Amino acid sequence: MNKNIILAGVGGQGILTIAAIIDLAAMGEGLKVKQAEVHGMSQRGGAVQSHLRISDSEIFSDLIPLGKADLILSVEPMESLRYLPYLSSGGTIVTAIQPFDNIANYPNLDNILNTIKNSGRSILIDAVALAGEAGNLKSSNMVLLGAASPYLGIEKEKIEKSIEQLFSRKGQETIDINLRAFKLGLKASENKPVNI
Repeated sequence: MNKNIILAGVGGQGILTIAAIIDLAAMGEGLKVKQAEVHGMSQRGGAVQSHLRISDSEIFSDLIPLGKADLILSVEPMESLRYLPYLSSGGTIVTAIQPFDNIANYPNLDNILNTIKNSGRSILIDAVALAGEAGNLKSSNMVLLGAASPYLGIEKEKIEKSIEQLFSRKGQETIDINLRAFKLGLKASENKPVNI
Protein backbone atom coordinates (compact mmCIF):
# COMPACT_ATOMS: atom_id res chain seq x y z
CA MET A 1 0.00 0.00 0.00
CA ASN A 2 1.37 3.38 -1.03
CA LYS A 3 -0.51 6.69 -0.97
CA ASN A 4 0.86 10.08 -1.93
CA ILE A 5 -1.35 12.94 -0.74
CA ILE A 6 -1.01 16.66 -1.23
CA LEU A 7 -2.93 18.82 1.23
CA ALA A 8 -3.52 22.38 0.04
CA GLY A 9 -5.23 25.50 1.30
CA VAL A 10 -4.46 28.71 3.09
CA GLY A 11 -3.29 29.35 6.62
CA GLY A 12 -6.06 28.97 9.19
CA GLN A 13 -8.13 26.42 7.23
CA GLY A 14 -6.97 23.38 9.20
CA ILE A 15 -4.51 21.75 6.80
CA LEU A 16 -2.25 20.67 9.67
CA THR A 17 -5.23 19.24 11.54
CA ILE A 18 -6.16 17.11 8.53
CA ALA A 19 -2.55 15.93 8.25
CA ALA A 20 -2.35 15.06 11.96
CA ILE A 21 -5.54 12.99 11.80
CA ILE A 22 -4.40 11.08 8.71
CA ASP A 23 -0.99 10.52 10.34
CA LEU A 24 -2.57 9.13 13.53
CA ALA A 25 -4.96 6.88 11.60
CA ALA A 26 -2.21 5.52 9.35
CA MET A 27 0.10 4.80 12.27
CA GLY A 28 -2.87 3.15 14.02
CA GLU A 29 -2.95 0.71 11.11
CA GLY A 30 0.77 0.05 11.44
CA LEU A 31 1.65 2.03 8.30
CA LYS A 32 4.70 4.20 7.83
CA VAL A 33 4.19 7.94 7.38
CA LYS A 34 6.39 10.76 6.09
CA GLN A 35 5.19 14.32 5.96
CA ALA A 36 6.99 17.26 4.46
CA GLU A 37 7.11 20.49 6.33
CA VAL A 38 4.43 22.96 5.41
CA HIS A 39 5.61 25.01 2.44
CA GLY A 40 4.41 28.57 2.15
CA MET A 41 3.29 31.12 4.67
CA SER A 42 1.46 29.30 7.41
CA GLN A 43 -0.28 32.44 8.56
CA ARG A 44 -3.93 33.26 8.07
CA GLY A 45 -4.50 33.82 4.39
CA GLY A 46 -1.09 32.61 3.19
CA ALA A 47 -0.83 29.62 0.82
CA VAL A 48 -0.08 26.37 2.67
CA GLN A 49 0.58 22.89 1.39
CA SER A 50 1.96 19.68 2.75
CA HIS A 51 3.15 16.43 1.19
CA LEU A 52 1.97 13.32 3.05
CA ARG A 53 3.20 9.87 2.11
CA ILE A 54 1.81 6.64 3.57
CA SER A 55 3.13 3.15 2.91
CA ASP A 56 3.39 -0.35 4.31
CA SER A 57 7.08 -0.31 3.36
CA GLU A 58 9.94 2.11 3.92
CA ILE A 59 9.51 5.64 2.54
CA PHE A 60 12.73 7.25 1.39
CA SER A 61 11.58 10.81 0.72
CA ASP A 62 8.90 13.01 2.18
CA LEU A 63 8.41 14.92 -1.09
CA ILE A 64 6.03 13.68 -3.77
CA PRO A 65 7.43 13.80 -7.31
CA LEU A 66 5.51 15.46 -10.13
CA GLY A 67 2.80 13.20 -11.53
CA LYS A 68 2.79 10.87 -8.51
CA ALA A 69 0.08 12.23 -6.18
CA ASP A 70 -2.82 9.84 -5.67
CA LEU A 71 -4.88 12.56 -4.01
CA ILE A 72 -4.99 16.33 -3.86
CA LEU A 73 -7.15 17.34 -0.91
CA SER A 74 -7.75 21.07 -1.10
CA VAL A 75 -9.64 23.25 1.34
CA GLU A 76 -9.54 26.09 -1.19
CA PRO A 77 -10.30 25.59 -4.90
CA MET A 78 -7.65 27.87 -6.42
CA GLU A 79 -4.98 26.22 -4.26
CA SER A 80 -5.78 22.83 -5.83
CA LEU A 81 -4.81 24.28 -9.23
CA ARG A 82 -1.26 24.95 -8.03
CA TYR A 83 -0.66 21.23 -7.52
CA LEU A 84 -2.26 19.75 -10.64
CA PRO A 85 1.20 18.92 -12.08
CA TYR A 86 1.65 16.55 -9.12
CA LEU A 87 -1.56 14.58 -9.81
CA SER A 88 -1.04 11.09 -11.18
CA SER A 89 -3.03 9.93 -14.20
CA GLY A 90 -5.34 7.92 -11.93
CA GLY A 91 -5.34 10.45 -9.09
CA THR A 92 -8.29 12.21 -7.48
CA ILE A 93 -8.91 15.82 -6.51
CA VAL A 94 -11.21 16.53 -3.57
CA THR A 95 -11.83 20.24 -3.07
CA ALA A 96 -14.14 22.72 -1.44
CA ILE A 97 -16.11 24.89 -3.84
CA GLN A 98 -15.89 28.00 -1.65
CA PRO A 99 -12.96 30.34 -2.26
CA PHE A 100 -10.97 31.97 0.48
CA ASP A 101 -11.35 35.30 -1.25
CA ASN A 102 -8.35 37.12 0.20
CA ILE A 103 -6.99 38.76 -2.94
CA ALA A 104 -8.43 41.66 -4.92
CA ASN A 105 -8.29 39.92 -8.29
CA TYR A 106 -9.40 36.41 -7.33
CA PRO A 107 -9.93 34.50 -10.60
CA ASN A 108 -13.40 33.60 -11.83
CA LEU A 109 -14.63 30.76 -9.61
CA ASP A 110 -16.55 29.00 -12.41
CA ASN A 111 -13.36 28.89 -14.48
CA ILE A 112 -11.43 27.43 -11.54
CA LEU A 113 -14.04 24.74 -10.86
CA ASN A 114 -14.28 23.85 -14.57
CA THR A 115 -10.50 23.49 -14.75
CA ILE A 116 -10.60 21.15 -11.75
CA LYS A 117 -13.44 19.12 -13.30
CA ASN A 118 -11.48 18.79 -16.55
CA SER A 119 -8.25 17.75 -14.83
CA GLY A 120 -9.22 14.19 -14.00
CA ARG A 121 -11.29 12.49 -11.35
CA SER A 122 -12.63 15.19 -9.05
CA ILE A 123 -15.12 15.62 -6.25
CA LEU A 124 -16.29 19.14 -5.51
CA ILE A 125 -17.87 19.60 -2.07
CA ASP A 126 -19.92 22.39 -0.54
CA ALA A 127 -17.87 22.11 2.64
CA VAL A 128 -19.22 25.28 4.26
CA ALA A 129 -22.88 24.18 4.01
CA LEU A 130 -22.07 20.73 5.41
CA ALA A 131 -19.94 22.20 8.21
CA GLY A 132 -22.89 24.42 9.14
CA GLU A 133 -25.10 21.35 9.21
CA ALA A 134 -22.56 19.64 11.49
CA GLY A 135 -22.73 22.57 13.91
CA ASN A 136 -19.64 24.69 13.27
CA LEU A 137 -18.36 26.35 10.09
CA LYS A 138 -14.79 25.75 11.26
CA SER A 139 -15.34 22.01 10.73
CA SER A 140 -15.27 22.35 6.93
CA ASN A 141 -11.81 20.74 6.95
CA MET A 142 -13.34 17.64 8.56
CA VAL A 143 -16.05 17.64 5.87
CA LEU A 144 -13.32 17.51 3.24
CA LEU A 145 -11.41 14.83 5.13
CA GLY A 146 -14.61 12.76 5.13
CA ALA A 147 -15.10 13.32 1.40
CA ALA A 148 -11.49 12.26 0.73
CA SER A 149 -11.49 9.30 3.13
CA PRO A 150 -12.49 6.66 0.53
CA TYR A 151 -9.25 7.52 -1.32
CA LEU A 152 -6.88 7.30 1.65
CA GLY A 153 -6.63 3.53 1.95
CA ILE A 154 -7.31 3.76 5.70
CA GLU A 155 -10.33 2.32 7.49
CA LYS A 156 -13.02 4.88 8.25
CA GLU A 157 -13.15 3.75 11.88
CA LYS A 158 -9.43 4.47 12.32
CA ILE A 159 -9.92 7.99 11.01
CA GLU A 160 -12.88 8.56 13.33
CA LYS A 161 -10.83 7.28 16.28
CA SER A 162 -8.04 9.70 15.32
CA ILE A 163 -10.54 12.59 15.20
CA GLU A 164 -11.67 11.68 18.72
CA GLN A 165 -8.07 11.48 19.90
CA LEU A 166 -6.99 14.77 18.34
CA PHE A 167 -9.96 16.77 19.63
CA SER A 168 -10.22 15.04 23.04
CA ARG A 169 -8.76 17.99 24.94
CA LYS A 170 -11.45 20.28 23.51
CA GLY A 171 -14.37 18.31 24.95
CA GLN A 172 -17.10 15.99 23.75
CA GLU A 173 -19.11 18.66 21.93
CA THR A 174 -16.14 19.51 19.70
CA ILE A 175 -15.49 15.82 19.08
CA ASP A 176 -19.13 15.28 18.12
CA ILE A 177 -19.22 18.26 15.73
CA ASN A 178 -16.07 17.11 13.96
CA LEU A 179 -17.27 13.51 13.70
CA ARG A 180 -20.58 14.74 12.26
CA ALA A 181 -18.70 16.90 9.76
CA PHE A 182 -16.52 13.93 8.76
CA LYS A 183 -19.56 11.68 8.27
CA LEU A 184 -21.42 14.34 6.25
CA GLY A 185 -18.39 14.75 3.98
CA LEU A 186 -18.12 10.98 3.52
CA LYS A 187 -21.81 10.71 2.67
CA ALA A 188 -21.58 13.62 0.21
CA SER A 189 -18.59 11.98 -1.48
CA GLU A 190 -20.35 8.62 -1.75
CA ASN A 191 -23.50 10.19 -3.19
CA LYS A 192 -21.80 12.67 -5.52
CA PRO A 193 -21.01 11.83 -9.12
CA VAL A 194 -17.28 11.88 -9.72
CA ASN A 195 -16.17 14.13 -12.58
CA ILE A 196 -13.82 12.24 -14.89
